[in-house]
Amino acid sequence: MDDRRAAVTDAGDRRRWQALGVGLVAAFMTLLDVSIVNVAVPSMDRALHASPSDLQWVLSGYALTFGLILVPAGRFGDARGRRTAFVVGVALFTLTSALAGLATSPAWLVTARLLQGAAAGVVNPQVTGLIQQLFQGAERGRAFGLLGATIGISTAVGPLLGGLLIQLGGEEHGWRWVFFVNVPVGILAVVLGWRLLPARPAGQPDRHRLDPVGVLLLGVGVLLVLLPLVQREQWESPWKWALVPAGLAVLVGFGLWERRYARHRTPLFDLRLFRLRSYTLGALIALLYFGGFTAIFFIFTLYLQNGLGYSPLIAGLAITPFALGSALASTLGGRIVNRFGRPLVGIGPVVVVIGLGTVVLVLRGSPQHSVPLLTAVPLLVAGLGSGLVITPNQTLTLAQVPVPQAGSAAGMLQTGQRIGSAAGIAAVGAMFFSSLASTGGDWAEAFRHSLLLAVGVVVLALVAAGVDIWVGHRRG
Repeated sequence: MDDRRAAVTDAGDRRRWQALGVGLVAAFMTLLDVSIVNVAVPSMDRALHASPSDLQWVLSGYALTFGLILVPAGRFGDARGRRTAFVVGVALFTLTSALAGLATSPAWLVTARLLQGAAAGVVNPQVTGLIQQLFQGAERGRAFGLLGATIGISTAVGPLLGGLLIQLGGEEHGWRWVFFVNVPVGILAVVLGWRLLPARPAGQPDRHRLDPVGVLLLGVGVLLVLLPLVQREQWESPWKWALVPAGLAVLVGFGLWERRYARHRTPLFDLRLFRLRSYTLGALIALLYFGGFTAIFFIFTLYLQNGLGYSPLIAGLAITPFALGSALASTLGGRIVNRFGRPLVGIGPVVVVIGLGTVVLVLRGSPQHSVPLLTAVPLLVAGLGSGLVITPNQTLTLAQVPVPQAGSAAGMLQTGQRIGSAAGIAAVGAMFFSSLASTGGDWAEAFRHSLLLAVGVVVLALVAAGVDIWVGHRRG
């Protein structure tokens, strides 16, 4: 009898980790598509004769709809079952990836990218919610460690994989394989997801409405904040920035509505989660850190390809050390976060600043043909620091969140990350191009100036982590 129980326990344990593996594959696909398309833009331009505005929407539209859908999708998964939401999201992502690869016009491609981003937004909160649901204690830290490694690798390896696919598929149509590569992986994830992910327990339906007014207010608020950020280059009117305070005002209205709605029904997002110091400061750290570190890949790719004339493949290889460091440290961070707690999150930004500061130093007066080699070790160091931020912070931020609210809490956390990324790229990109203009086309100087700004944003994340550590120490 004991042997049977042990066998059942072992089978259930394997099934949990297998389900996590399926979720990580899906998360990798959806996060990879944030950056992999960057290197494919020249090929798309030649094939479809797209305008600069079209190309900007191809790049930014994905991130826009991704950010809009995260919280409603997380709430839907909490209420109606994460397996259903996950499978539907992956199926839609697979379909829209195929549609993007088959595009014959700029309008077709832009529409497919908008729908693809929305599908990605459905998938991601379910993965985080499943980790909260399936794992506890040290195991949860390990699972978040693997998710953090997935985030780090997908963010940094996109240009490399995109460059490789374009080289294999040819300059004219290689960009289509950037989308087609998702199709077989997505089909497999749908089948395995339905088989391995746990269904919602019978007899426990959540009959609460999904708060349509809250969905509308949050969607409008996030849209108004994100739109001028992702369209910063194509929308020239300075009036675009008036949308940001308007969006913040709508988000305040969303908060007031949710507070009132929660008196009688389950809200889209429970504002009481912000009473948890771990959640509030962790979300702030995530917003600030993503504002700094995602901008690095944007300006480094511009510098290498447009400034120094490197191929997409070489530019992608140059960023790989960061991805490797992030993957290693994320896995380690997930294993030790329960032992060291928030101080581990404080160490991470320090290491990132040291690595990126060294990049600035080694590029002063260095020959341009050796940039990828000179930056390899400093970027590896910065990646190690990044892994010590993302995974431990996500684990600690969600540690006290009740499992029935895990999806919506993760969705709000990721929405902040998307806003941080968009704001960081807008600010650092503006610094890059203004410095390029003021120095008469000095790409190296423009890169150093904008990289220092990105480092400054990471320092703000370090300050937020320091405040959290200090408050925790005083209360302890």
